[in-house]
Amino acid sequence: MSRVRDRTEDFKEALRVAALSHGYTEAQMAALMSSFIIRKPPPKSPFTNAAIKTLESIRELERFIVKHRRDYVDLHRTTERERDNIEHEVGVFVKACKEQIDILKNRIHEEEKSGSAKTWLGTRDESSRLDLIAHQHGVVLILSERLHSVTAQFDRLRSMRFQDAINRAMPRKKIQKKPEIKPDEPSKSNLVLKSDVSKIGDQEVSAAPMRVQELLDDETRALQVELTSLLDAVQETETKMMEMSALNHLMSTHVLQQTQQIQYLYDQAVEATNNVERGNKELSQAIQRNSSSRTFLLLFFFVLTFSVLFLDWYNN
Repeated sequence: MSRVRDRTEDFKEALRVAALSHGYTEAQMAALMSSFIIRKPPPKSPFTNAAIKTLESIRELERFIVKHRRDYVDLHRTTERERDNIEHEVGVFVKACKEQIDILKNRIHEEEKSGSAKTWLGTRDESSRLDLIAHQHGVVLILSERLHSVTAQFDRLRSMRFQDAINRAMPRKKIQKKPEIKPDEPSKSNLVLKSDVSKIGDQEVSAAPMRVQELLDDETRALQVELTSLLDAVQETETKMMEMSALNHLMSTHVLQQTQQIQYLYDQAVEATNNVERGNKELSQAIQRNSSSRTFLLLFFFVLTFSVLFLDWYNN
């Protein structure tokens, strides 16, 4: 029996000579061999790039909220205008992230209707396409939940700010002490100045209503200023509450959409499970066919061998 010789090195040498003859350099051949060993990852789809960009935007929003948390909550660090600017920036962030998520949803629906979605590993069967669409819906659902968790953090900060504004706007009752007017006691030691004392007492009695009126006017002005500030705070709180109700309506809409997406994902998962079950049945049938064909081949070779032996015996 002849010995087997390994000709791999000869084959590599022949390839190197052929490459050099076609103008390749040693560096180009080394790069080509390394590309065969370490393959480059396949290019990402536009949906994947858009989802990664949306996730980066949500992370940037979370970092912005964490960075300005103390500035927004602490009353002594920033002014009301600066806190309003922070709230405006967060609103712009949330709106941009919501628009990006809506773009992803619309892209999924368009690909689902047109049937042009790229499937796993470039295959074109229907089950792989449905699995990819279900995966994309899951990605959108995860992004929506992540955005909801980040906005919930800022909603807690805003509720703290509103509570502080309400506490500062509560009217404080000021207890005013009534002036005590002591009755003038007649001087027993000085009877000569009795008439002068009676004149001074008459002047004080006539000036007492004027002092009471001045105190009432001061208290009225202070109460008016306090009521004005309270009215401004109430109007501002009402505006913020209207914004919160709008945001709550938006979040309820998002929750409804997420419920629909979860139902769709459930249907897709059930369909994928049915596809897997059908695939398992097909595999079991293929295994049975393979075993039956193997048995048939063995029987055929046995009969053929017996026939050859019988013919050889008969001829002899």
